[in-house]
Amino acid sequence: MYAERASRLTGAVVWTNTPSGPGAGRVLPDGCMDLLWHEGRLVVAGPDTRAYVTEGRPSAWAGVRFYPGTAPALLGVPAHEMRDRRVDLADLWPAAEVRRVTARVNAADDPASGLERVAWERAADTDPLDPLLRQVVAALDAGRPVAATADGLGVGARQLHRRCLTAFGYGPKTLARVLRLQRALALARSGVPFAETAARSGFADQAHLARDVRELAGLPLTELLGRSG
Repeated sequence: MYAERASRLTGAVVWTNTPSGPGAGRVLPDGCMDLLWHEGRLVVAGPDTRAYVTEGRPSAWAGVRFYPGTAPALLGVPAHEMRDRRVDLADLWPAAEVRRVTARVNAADDPASGLERVAWERAADTDPLDPLLRQVVAALDAGRPVAATADGLGVGARQLHRRCLTAFGYGPKTLARVLRLQRALALARSGVPFAETAARSGFADQAHLARDVRELAGLPLTELLGRSG
């Protein structure tokens, strides 16, 4: 069972997931990075450009999903170095600090709350997300074209691409595509017909939506959602 709640950290989500049985799990691209707890270990999930498929015996997971662009400063690693990867926190932070933080999370009433406290404390010593990058997310998530977004913010295309790589793990075109996918899935999951979903979320047509979902999620939209259309 999957459950989530809003975090005290602006824009972040605290979540838990305990699969009900064996089988592959599928994590879809969302423009975010996560700090994860799994079987007593802490792991960082980088930004995905395609579905991340998990397999193995069912076991509990907990995580903090950070607002797009905020995790690199909190975790001390550029997002592009983590793209499509899952890395032990011990490979990123000093061993002594990881042991201390892991012990705190494992001793917490629940791992999700323990992770949130760790992230909250890190955020207190970290500069907030550059307002320009937050505006990039807002503009692209509203469906604004990348060129218009750059022009509106007064930055060149190369500068925007470079800053997006560090903050989001990929360039603004990929970020826009991922955010468009998430808009479409939210509409489709609420029962909106696929043709209307495509139009409202910024796709050229339903066929365009179907291609993007298959490429990014690895499954046809009907199979992903378990519905006929």
